[in-house]
Amino acid sequence: MAAAHPPDGRVLVLDFDGVIAQSAPEALLVARRTHERLFPDLPLPCSEEALAREFVRLMPFGNRAEDYGAALRAIALGVPIEDQATYDAFKAGLPEETLQAFHRRFYEERRRLEQEDRGRWLALLRPYPEVVDLLRRRGSERILAIATAKDRHSVGRLLDHYGIAELFPADLRLDKETGVTKDLHLRHLADRLRIPFEAMTFVDDKVHHLDCVAPLGVRCVLAGWGYNTSREAELARAHGHEVATLEDVEPRLFGSPG
Repeated sequence: MAAAHPPDGRVLVLDFDGVIAQSAPEALLVARRTHERLFPDLPLPCSEEALAREFVRLMPFGNRAEDYGAALRAIALGVPIEDQATYDAFKAGLPEETLQAFHRRFYEERRRLEQEDRGRWLALLRPYPEVVDLLRRRGSERILAIATAKDRHSVGRLLDHYGIAELFPADLRLDKETGVTKDLHLRHLADRLRIPFEAMTFVDDKVHHLDCVAPLGVRCVLAGWGYNTSREAELARAHGHEVATLEDVEPRLFGSPG
């Protein structure tokens, strides 16, 4: 049963991958399988360790499944990607049909992994325990919503596995079908909940997502844990966003315990 809405109506909107879930191991495995099956003539030249390191470094520049494909193609071709503008230019030069083919095949491979080896799939998607504990303790103080590029089916399975599914009403779990950009997710939530954008706090691990929604008047917070580095934290602050760490995320999102 969904949690009761708090009386003040404040909304905490969380991205899923990189904020609640440690998603890089699963994303890399599924993306690599997709790349190898779609583009067998374009081998990835790195060792496993080097590939994982470079993939994680490029993750903050993308969002959806096709971005994983763009990242792996850049790695395979040896194209240097050092900032968001370089990444955006590289991706813009790829054929749209190539990106869409990767997107479709990625979700086929993810579903196959979940169905054939669910234990391994769950093990690859461990939560950030500090975040899950915080949501269990204080989640009832906010209306909780999710705005993610992940698919709704996977999000539901993982929230249930983490033991926090009841905190997120089903109609406030917005996935990749809601829209490509996060401002579309937040506009949808504002209409559904009939609240002003100023009542929302949005937490994401990507600076460009915060940049996208900031003009709406939403309070923007970068998740400074997980795969983000000082590069992302410095950029977020330079763009006027708050940066939370696992050490101070509770008072930033909920205030001091009463």
